[in-house]
Amino acid sequence: MWHEIVNFDDYGALLGLVRNSLIAGAVLGLVGGLAGTFVVMRDLAFAVHGISELSFAGAAAALLLGTGVAGGSIAGALLAAALIGVLGTRARDRGSVIGVLMPFGLGLGVLFLSLYKGRAANKFGLLTGQIVAIDTPRLSWLLGTSAVVLVCLAIMWRPLAFASLDPDVAAARGVPVRLLSPAFMLVLGLAVAVSVQVVGALLVLALICTPAAAAVRVTASPVLVPVLSAALATVSVVGGILLSLGAGVPISPYVTTISFALYAACRAAGAVRARRGRTARRRDTVLT
Repeated sequence: MWHEIVNFDDYGALLGLVRNSLIAGAVLGLVGGLAGTFVVMRDLAFAVHGISELSFAGAAAALLLGTGVAGGSIAGALLAAALIGVLGTRARDRGSVIGVLMPFGLGLGVLFLSLYKGRAANKFGLLTGQIVAIDTPRLSWLLGTSAVVLVCLAIMWRPLAFASLDPDVAAARGVPVRLLSPAFMLVLGLAVAVSVQVVGALLVLALICTPAAAAVRVTASPVLVPVLSAALATVSVVGGILLSLGAGVPISPYVTTISFALYAACRAAGAVRARRGRTARRRDTVLT
């Protein structure tokens, strides 16, 4: 069984087949890490999961109709993000809206997949990811969408960070807080849609939420958090691709395992640093 999970036979020959996958993984690590920074700051992890369910439904509908799966995934994610952004302006409303959308999207996706008579691998890939088999047209879709997400994040980064940390003060300073919230939800929808193509709809949190959650455990710097988050996400995706290359199981278990291991390491490092800080403060108190 272990040989089926980790297998490096003919690894050199297989490595040349995943050039597109490695490029896509690096780009999506950057997208997921940067978008995840605001997901953690704004407490939107539940929203990510809700968007991924409708993204899955859109991809399943496109698979059933024989159209582009990437386009269907993006359409479903944008629809979910728009609904959450418009109807869930307050945290309490947002939780209710997401709780309604999640089972609806998952139910639609299951219905469309049950009606699809094609290859079972295509069905399974929507849930667990299939980036190892990415082709050039799909890579173009992914890179184009990722570029849009990165440009949008660059434009709104400073006001969005201000609004995320202290919305009341940001509104008093003239920052369009009410406009930024739905705008970011749409950008997050795009980020989720492209991430779903890597780890699947069920495990997208490992790419968008876990790296950022790990980063804030070791630093509070507004510069280092997004940098570290993007680095951890990239290591998780690229490392997952490389480990899954010779195995007979989907990529998602590798990505999620690496992501969780990095989070555990960062959490442990943060705990050690916090303990040393408390010890140093007690020592300074005694000395004074």
